[in-house]
Amino acid sequence: MPRLSKQALQLYLRSRFGPRVELRSYGVIGKESSKGKQKRYGYGTPVKLTFQIGRRVQSAVLATMKPGPFGHEHMADRAQAILWDYDSYGRLPRHVKALDVGAFDTKQTLFSLAEAREFFVLNEWTEGASYHRDLERLMKGGTLQKLDRQRTVALARYLAQIHAKKRRDPDLYKRRLRELIGHGECIMGLTDSYPKRCGFITGDLLRTVEEACNRWRWRLRDRANRLSQVHGDFHPYNVLFRTGTDFAVLDRSRGEWGEPADDVTAMTINYLLNSLIRWGKLKGSFEVLFRLFWDTYVEASGDKEVTETAAPFFAFRGLVVASPLWYPNLSIAIRRSLFHFIENVLDVPCFEPERVNEYCG
Repeated sequence: MPRLSKQALQLYLRSRFGPRVELRSYGVIGKESSKGKQKRYGYGTPVKLTFQIGRRVQSAVLATMKPGPFGHEHMADRAQAILWDYDSYGRLPRHVKALDVGAFDTKQTLFSLAEAREFFVLNEWTEGASYHRDLERLMKGGTLQKLDRQRTVALARYLAQIHAKKRRDPDLYKRRLRELIGHGECIMGLTDSYPKRCGFITGDLLRTVEEACNRWRWRLRDRANRLSQVHGDFHPYNVLFRTGTDFAVLDRSRGEWGEPADDVTAMTINYLLNSLIRWGKLKGSFEVLFRLFWDTYVEASGDKEVTETAAPFFAFRGLVVASPLWYPNLSIAIRRSLFHFIENVLDVPCFEPERVNEYCG
């Protein structure tokens, strides 16, 4: 929990409003004090600051946000909300104005972010070839090789390894299911991104998928014991193979904890997609890899329940690969097979890998 000191506050105020600032009092609203001793306070407890600039005395409120289950679990969540506050308060008539936005560092020093316009992350470079190239080679008629099987096993075992790390947080598990439905990058964001009509894909069809996914959310929301360390966007473009089965992963998304089925479906939907493009059904090399991935994952993880939770995550990934925005060159026949898959998987109590072609209609 951050702690405030008069010295830290005064240094911050001077950096923001000029060297002539003198802090006169500070503290939880209604309990301000001019004393310099540190005062402990909690996230979400507003602190009133009274300070003097030359002859002018003014007051301001320093507000933070505490962690909680309503989308505030992660530091990035709280930063997002506070940055939004600073950006938006001044646009609403009669709303108090935001004077600054800032943060605490590890030494509890306060610093301003008022001049920031965009944020960035600088990542290390790693050599390697995207796993989608392997799948593209097979889709174009390449021969299934021993290394293809070995890489599929390596990926499945990797997921089993990271998913073994669990966290007990029922509210966070519910949140992650909620985000699966309503997050802008997930189901509702995808259905909203579809054109008004794309052949057989109508608003009624997309709404039906959403409603079925929400019913699944209610089925799964009490299975919080499944909350695990996840990648969050484990598809072939986010896997770089170097030599043999040595690989690195990129761009984990939407939080470090979630439902293991999210990662498993994110990868295996791609075996199905490429097989539909090649043969119009799950067949040949891709059927081998699809079944191998599922069998290896269940054996390595011991997680037989993953087939009971996969449906809404397959729906999410199915909406991605069937999307005319993300995959504009697919035929209507392939999109129809993918939507049959989505609807049928959502309609059965447990996903069965051996029934994929049945699900595709």
